[in-house]
Amino acid sequence: MKQRGVTVWLTGLSGAGKSTITEALQAKLIAEGYSIEVLDGDIVRTNLTKGLGFSKEDRDENIRRIGFVSNLLTRHGVIVLVSAISPYREIREEVRGKIGNFVEVFVNAPLSVCEDRDVKGLYKRARAGEIKSFTGIDDPYEPPFNPEVECRTDLETLEESVAKVWNKLTELGYIHQAVAV
Repeated sequence: MKQRGVTVWLTGLSGAGKSTITEALQAKLIAEGYSIEVLDGDIVRTNLTKGLGFSKEDRDENIRRIGFVSNLLTRHGVIVLVSAISPYREIREEVRGKIGNFVEVFVNAPLSVCEDRDVKGLYKRARAGEIKSFTGIDDPYEPPFNPEVECRTDLETLEESVAKVWNKLTELGYIHQAVAV
């Protein structure tokens, strides 16, 4: 059976668990034989969007570029896992509209939990004023109004979060088997 392309867009604060869920989902999809690509916000910023800063305009352009690549891959039957903070609702909706086959996953954890998980020390530096316009500290994060999936990484296990995404992809016909939650 031919695979349908879809972009699975994981959005949330730094430290919420986007990359962790993406890595686990990637491994599971590959093990099941699906063709996938991962666009991780940190990696994209060092390659595709190098030179962009963190102003609202630059962040929007970063998301547009990720969306452009996601759309190309999705149109060619690839399951694209995007792991990017993507803090602004309007640009996420713009990208959703262009891609079409789009599943938004809100990786939700309270700011305090994200700060506790902060292995890079970014929140600490932002609170000390060393990093300006840091999402969640002095720049807003706009949660999605109606994501297809919400993963509460402070309340559920990684396996439960992955199962939620997997089951939604199954329900929407992008993959072919549900897993127990």
